[in-house]
Amino acid sequence: MHKWYVIQVMAGQEKKTKKAIEDNRGTKEMLDLISEVLIPTENVSEVKKGEQKVSEKKIWPGYLLIKMALTDESWVYVKHSTGVLDFLGGDKPTALSDKEVGDILKDLEEKKQGVVQKHKFTIGDKVKITDGVFVNFVGTVTEVFHDKGRLSVLVSIFGRDTRVDDLEFWQVEQVTGD
Repeated sequence: MHKWYVIQVMAGQEKKTKKAIEDNRGTKEMLDLISEVLIPTENVSEVKKGEQKVSEKKIWPGYLLIKMALTDESWVYVKHSTGVLDFLGGDKPTALSDKEVGDILKDLEEKKQGVVQKHKFTIGDKVKITDGVFVNFVGTVTEVFHDKGRLSVLVSIFGRDTRVDDLEFWQVEQVTGD
């Protein structure tokens, strides 16, 4: 019976490893034992040089999901595939539960439909300005323009609130705690 397992692979080699496992299944008679290999990804949007770019980002770098029937032969095949470090669970791989698989696949399907913002600034967030004239000032986000990659911040200068407009996302960092 096919179940889902997690395999640890070399970070940055996920696509290469997935391709190696899939391409060699036929020659090693693994087509019936290995049915699917999945790289969990999401689409991330960010503004670079004034342009909105959407890129694919791995949710769990260094890990793949594989749906397979675990036998001695399939275990050896996957374990010795290019880029594979180990199964999650080591010598006795533990299959994901049906609930875990359902949750993961549902989450991935939702992420495939939309685009996530790389910078998650919201109105009211405390930020520290890290670049420009107002460097090191801490203020409160008053406006966010995700489509332009810019925001406005209210800072206190000599006891007066001053609005700093047109800051790019990379010019500020989120402040945690008080």
